[in-house]
Amino acid sequence: MTIEVSGLYKRFGSTQALDGMTFTVPPGQITGFVGPNGAGKSTTIRVILGLDAPDRGEALVGGQRYQSLRLPLRHVGALIDAAALQPSRSARNHLLWLACSQKIATGRVDEVIELVGLASAARRKAGGFSLGMRQRLGIAAAMLGDPPVLILDEPFNGMDPEGIIWIRQFLRSLALEGRAILVSSHLMGELEDMADHVVIVGRGRVLADATVDELIARLSGDQVLLRTAMPAEAAAALQQAGVTASITGRRTVVVSDASAQRAVEVLSQVGIAFSEVTTARATLEDVYLQLTASEAEYRATSSTGTQR
Repeated sequence: MTIEVSGLYKRFGSTQALDGMTFTVPPGQITGFVGPNGAGKSTTIRVILGLDAPDRGEALVGGQRYQSLRLPLRHVGALIDAAALQPSRSARNHLLWLACSQKIATGRVDEVIELVGLASAARRKAGGFSLGMRQRLGIAAAMLGDPPVLILDEPFNGMDPEGIIWIRQFLRSLALEGRAILVSSHLMGELEDMADHVVIVGRGRVLADATVDELIARLSGDQVLLRTAMPAEAAAALQQAGVTASITGRRTVVVSDASAQRAVEVLSQVGIAFSEVTTARATLEDVYLQLTASEAEYRATSSTGTQR
């Protein structure tokens, strides 16, 4: 099943939350969904899940609106708020209640509890769970109907390192089974390691929609870091050879438009010694910051002291 978001517009009062949001989440891959606060990520997810109605456009799961799906948890599993549970219920009873509403066999409840590592806490009241445990419980609820589509909003929140590694491996295994997975997160490092595709949004519209490798190659480019005891001479020689070079430290020069081999050739020809040449590949976070530089709704000032 595929998630199709087509030309979504949504306004809340004077705020244009969605401004033509359009993208597709195909089966068999993890799609990262990222953007600054206020970019429209949560609103988009709520529209997909039928919790908000768009002013224009549509969001379909397997060619149908969520509202028209019979027993929707069998089609779409979602985690959008780990705190959305009755705190006096045990984890197992929380899942039993959901299973009953979707005509899911009770045996499946114990399967998903084991799947997310909560077997030892299954009969404890969920209100006493840590955020990481609630996230695991939310993922268990999303998996109850064994759905072909998963939508997870900030699933890494509150997770310890072991939990983050588990989610990463777990979602990769689900994608390999052919499921369509949409993950909204602010942890660029995790998405870079895990996602096949990334949709970057800002102010309610899509800014980029490509694989991680394509985004990095297309929008940032690789840089070459040189370490030398003669940075000024090295930079001058490179610039004279038509290479863009800038001094970034007492012993470092960065080349931004030539290969490491070319930089080495230039310095060797003029007899400038260097101790290290490293190709520094940009990160997804670098690309994200570049694309969203003018899209953030909330931004702190750069002042570091108290104004007198």
